[in-house]
Amino acid sequence: MAEKLEVKELDQVVVRFSGDSGDGMQLAGNIFSTVSATVGNGISTFPDYPADIRAPQGSLTGVSGFQVHIGSGRVFTPGDKCDVLVAMNAAALKTQYRYAKPQATIIIDTDSFGAKDLEKAQFKSDDYLAEMGIDSDRVVACPITQMVKDCLNDSGMDNKSILKCRNMFALGLVCWLFNRDLNLVDNYLKEKFAKKPQVAANNIKVVRAGYDYGHNVHASVPATYRIESKDKVKGRYMDITGNKATAYGLIAAAEKAGLKLFLGSYPITPATDVLHELSKHKSCGVITVQCEDEISGCASAIGAAFAGALAATSTSGPGICLKSEAINLAVIDELPLVIIDVQRGGPSTGLPTKSEQTDLLQALYGRNGESPMPVIAATSPTDCFDAVYQAAKIALEHLTPVILLTDAFIANGSAAWKLPTMSELPAITPHRVTEAQKGNYTPYERDEATGARYWAVPGQEGYTHIIGGLEKDGKTGAISTEPENHDMMCRLRAEKVARIAVPDLEVDGDKDDADLLIVGFGSTYGHLYSAMEELRNEGKKVALAQFKFINPLPKNTAEVLNKYKTVVVAEQNLGQLATWLRANVDGFVPKQFNQVKGQPFVVSELVEAFRAL
Repeated sequence: MAEKLEVKELDQVVVRFSGDSGDGMQLAGNIFSTVSATVGNGISTFPDYPADIRAPQGSLTGVSGFQVHIGSGRVFTPGDKCDVLVAMNAAALKTQYRYAKPQATIIIDTDSFGAKDLEKAQFKSDDYLAEMGIDSDRVVACPITQMVKDCLNDSGMDNKSILKCRNMFALGLVCWLFNRDLNLVDNYLKEKFAKKPQVAANNIKVVRAGYDYGHNVHASVPATYRIESKDKVKGRYMDITGNKATAYGLIAAAEKAGLKLFLGSYPITPATDVLHELSKHKSCGVITVQCEDEISGCASAIGAAFAGALAATSTSGPGICLKSEAINLAVIDELPLVIIDVQRGGPSTGLPTKSEQTDLLQALYGRNGESPMPVIAATSPTDCFDAVYQAAKIALEHLTPVILLTDAFIANGSAAWKLPTMSELPAITPHRVTEAQKGNYTPYERDEATGARYWAVPGQEGYTHIIGGLEKDGKTGAISTEPENHDMMCRLRAEKVARIAVPDLEVDGDKDDADLLIVGFGSTYGHLYSAMEELRNEGKKVALAQFKFINPLPKNTAEVLNKYKTVVVAEQNLGQLATWLRANVDGFVPKQFNQVKGQPFVVSELVEAFRAL
């Protein structure tokens, strides 16, 4: 009987799964993070896809990674470096070891470290561990491929299908290491492969083989680990990605507003999953159309908005370029439209599977003419739900298109999310025409309080009207080229956006007496917050202001930014938020921290840079 290992409790741990792009690392990581979220752990994930469409097997550019940070309480980032690295082949070890802590446990499939594998990974000798300076005592060297073949030799599966189960063996080994309940893994696989029960059974068998292997040989580690949840709040939880949360937020907003939801879209990495998810929910009154190109996807949504639906279109930066002409039609027609921009690395095709914050100025200015629009930036995978819900509320109540900025990091990343009830969500009241306007309605009559025009749906008797891309007379709605009228309409459209009420800018940390204020926007919140906390633990006075509402800016923006002696704006671009803030806050001249690497910030680098300030 195997000697019983000590079980140690940890507050947090970071695990990184890596292998060839066909090795199923994303699935293994997703299952492990879902199981962790189910038992109440805080999680934050980072799927790191290769940019190549299909790199040669075993090549350095074809490595796919999935990192998950699990904590007993709230988790803000996927972690700078991992405590456990799973490397399914030589290329994965070569490229991913830099993301491992010096004391990390390394799990490798020794069957994928043959002479040809080492050559593809550009190792210079057979002693690959020594070449990389890795202590062999920290390596769990397991013949995963052969053990999976032995496990499934009587399954009737062909060799190619058997090899696809290697990821499940690695998952089982990691589940043993962290005392995860395999029944939760079984349930996940049964649900995922509900239409293929034999596939589910085979994968479950391999997961348990990996778990048993760790248990029987103790897998070269002195102890296994448990992460208990400290702050459990009663409710229904799920592990949710940003893209799925965005889809759910749109469904909830349509339900709350009493409208049909229409998404007109065109597939583009990394936004396509919003379309995929919404297409599953016809029972909720969701209509999805995959159009032939970006502009038609946006134009179809504009038609749906004109017809009285909650209309949305989803894309990434290159698609925003292509949609801009249609978006401008929504601006001048003043129609409610939610435009989801899941930012990725650019310019042009750039780094399609990587993440940046480089579309901010495009969202603010990337259209011809004076065409202001509200811009909102989600701060986390779970915040994508709230952010898109707010975007829909603003669009419907103020009759304007709204851009929601997410990015590949939070769109593909996931976190534990407590499902809200519909009663918890704020009301959405579309700004519809009134009975008093019947018979004398003109499309650009405005609400005195908000500046919003009134929404009339075609077919309503007494509200006949025409809108379109040409400038209209503000009183009659007829086409007008009158100079004074055009000047007035430009100002009215801008004023309407400027008058939208958004929450005040909140400050975390030492908000009353900070020596340094960190400023960011959107998805960098977790990294900037973690950096702030590390500096505060050193005894430094530091605060953080993270922008979610970017246009219009919160009314207290100038008050907050001018309160602190030293301010640093940190963003994953070359200074776009800093430019916007300098343009809108008199005398504001911040320090800047900018990176455009296609990767999330590294907290330790932020701490070093901010410490110097």
